[in-house]
Amino acid sequence: MRRDIPPLAEVRRITEKKRDAWWTVLLVDPVATPLVRLTAKYTRITPNQITWGAFLLGLVSAAFFAFGDWRWLIAGAFVYHLSFILDCMDGKVARLTGQGSVFGAWLDFVFDRIRVAVCGVALMAGQYDRTGETIYIWLAAAVVFLDTLRYINGLEIFKIRHTMRKQIKARVRAARRAENSAELAFMEDLLRNNPEADIEQDIRQAATATMTATPAGVAEVTDLAPVTAAETAQAQTQAHAQTHVQAEAEVEAGSEAEAGAEAQRKAPARVIDLHQEFRHRFPVYLRARSFFLRHRIRTHLVSGIEFQMGVFILGPLFDSVIKATIVSGALLLVFELAIIYKLLLSTRDFTRTIDSFEREEVATAA
Repeated sequence: MRRDIPPLAEVRRITEKKRDAWWTVLLVDPVATPLVRLTAKYTRITPNQITWGAFLLGLVSAAFFAFGDWRWLIAGAFVYHLSFILDCMDGKVARLTGQGSVFGAWLDFVFDRIRVAVCGVALMAGQYDRTGETIYIWLAAAVVFLDTLRYINGLEIFKIRHTMRKQIKARVRAARRAENSAELAFMEDLLRNNPEADIEQDIRQAATATMTATPAGVAEVTDLAPVTAAETAQAQTQAHAQTHVQAEAEVEAGSEAEAGAEAQRKAPARVIDLHQEFRHRFPVYLRARSFFLRHRIRTHLVSGIEFQMGVFILGPLFDSVIKATIVSGALLLVFELAIIYKLLLSTRDFTRTIDSFEREEVATAA
């Protein structure tokens, strides 16, 4: 029995992430998304079943790697990529059909880690058996360690960022209850949701036309007429879209005069930028980030995904496992250190923001 599945363009909108690894965007999504549509439309395969399929294919690729011969390495690389395509499909099918579950997310994560560990050990064991070089033993340990480090680090950074945002939101909610203050938006969300905007131009315009002087890390925006929080975020990051948003507000209000009155009654939106110091130190990052986001590619160019592809696909294909593993591991560490450094600067912005709230509270009490 067929499901009522939308056209491919709509399936892409529903299933593909707003930003993803460049390997996924360029080499996986063009294949996986059409397969997701066909799978959801003509079969009753569940996301968890796809997860199991990806895991079993990963074990098959590990078996091929263990043989050590170059022809088996090519076969292992091919099967590993098929496994990764299935690994991307399970989440897409879940989003498209509404069959996602907490257990499915856990299963996917655990199977991914097991697959990487098994394939890493099998690949290096096969090469050790073929050459007798002890460096492959160390590389096997390095692959497992780096993959584990990447995901532990990513999880901890996510938790810290979530905690910082949660504390700031709590402060703003308390202020709103006490003073009916403005809505809150985070600069990181504004930039992510509007990658097509000229970020540098918008920031300059905001600095000269819409922001009043406030403590570091906090900006008071006074020249907007938001109807909802989403429209506020859009207006903040897309100066060229302000006219359109205001026009919609005028239609809903019934007249330009009523819309203007509504704008005056609205409190200014508060934008929290927890990456202010990082952007100040690396202004070119804004342009690069905007370019990549317009193509759905995240700026973390060598993450766990690219690391795996370098070790389990590029290395075996070119029969250069040692070089591919060392280069992929080094690049992964470089980008992980960059993320940690960015987090350090973000915590400084967080501290300044919290201090600014405390000063405001003291000033209000006085």
